[in-house]
This record gives sequence, C-alpha cells and structure tokens, in this order.
Amino acid sequence: MSIWEYANPRKFMATSGALLPWVSVIAAILVVGGLIWGFFFTPDDFRQGSTVKIIYIHVPAAIMGSSAWFMMLVTSLIWLIRRHHVSALAAKAAAPVGMVFTLIGLITGAIWGQPMWGTWWEWDPRLTAFLILFLFYLGYMALWEAVENPDAAADLTSVLCLVGTVFAVISRYALLFWNQGLHQGASLSMDAEENVADVFAYPLWTCIIGFVFLFVALVLFRTRTEIRARRLRALIQRERIA
Repeated sequence: MSIWEYANPRKFMATSGALLPWVSVIAAILVVGGLIWGFFFTPDDFRQGSTVKIIYIHVPAAIMGSSAWFMMLVTSLIWLIRRHHVSALAAKAAAPVGMVFTLIGLITGAIWGQPMWGTWWEWDPRLTAFLILFLFYLGYMALWEAVENPDAAADLTSVLCLVGTVFAVISRYALLFWNQGLHQGASLSMDAEENVADVFAYPLWTCIIGFVFLFVALVLFRTRTEIRARRLRALIQRERIA
C-alpha cells in the first residue's frame, strides 16, 4: 500500500472518517487530564510560584504553533511537486488551527512574562519571530481568500509557506542562534539543569501529546470540510453549465 493512495479524496474521507472519533477522544482525555493534573495536582514553583502553571497551556500551544507551519510546509511541497489536491487542502485547513495556537502562545506568554519580566512584551528574538509567524498565518489565510482560482491560490500560498518557514524555525530555535534575550531556555531539555522537574514534566508531556492529537483532530475535521466544500462548488458549477 502506498501513502499516495490517501491523496485520493475518497480514500482520505473514508480513512479520516474512521480515525477522527478516536483521535478526538484521545485528545480530549489527554488535554483535560493533563490540564487538571498540572493545575491542581502539582506544587507551586519555588521561584515563580503558581504562575509557572501556565506552562501547561503556553508550551504546548507554542510548540504546535510552529509545528503546524512545518506540517503546512510539507503538504505545500507535496502540492508543488505532485499536485495532490488533498495536500493543498490540508495545508489550508491547518492554517487557522496553527494561527489560534500561535495566538494562544503569544497571549499566555505575555501573561507569564509580566510578573516574571515586569513587562507584557519584550522584543526578544524568539518572541519577535513568533509574532511575525502569527502575521504570516494571517497573510496565508488572506491569500487563500483573495485568489479565486483554487490551484493558483494553492501555488501562491505554498510559496508564502516556504518563506514563512524561516520564522517558524527562528521562533523554535532562536536561543541557539542568539544567546541574548529574556526568554528562558527550553522547558523540556536533555540538559538536567535546564529541564523542568519531573513533577512538572509529566503533566506537561501529557498536555503536549494531547495538543498534538487535538491538532490532528482539528486538521482532519477541517480538511474533510474543505473537500466537501470543493465538491459542492464543483456541483454548483456543473449545474450552471447545464
């Protein structure tokens, strides 16, 4: 069996329809369970107090905000190379989801940063790149709506996705490029001194995995909606021609 079989809309609809309920249930269990575990069953941090518990929303949202763009990059490249419409529609479907995750990351980062840094915003390299990534999401979505021809829109947005990937990379790995900035190091790291304590790490991993499943569920749902919308437009055009 080839993976390219799922580029067929009928095959994709059948498979995603079977997977979507399971993925949704797993996402709900992990996200709700992880947040309850993190907010109600972990101690306050000895430095940051209860403020640190926003980590269970901020870190997963920030990870998925940039990861969604990488997923869009892959599907956009598939569209440019192999011209599979499902891949283009999957990229289109993922954009609003990634945008919301990025917005959540920006808002929760500001809420977390205010008591820690004494300011709601700082032009830190990672924060600035993440803000630019959010603007790229908005531009990507606007470009889809501005171009009437679906294939032309897919081409243009795919190119925009290639450009925006630079900021997705910077937002995730800025601390490797610049040693300055207020943003703390990675919460989950191979470095024992930098990594958060296990009491915080386990519920955090639960939330991260839950957000991954949530992202997959939302993208599957939205891609199915995009396929149905394209079919409906095709039927309307046929009726007009007839």
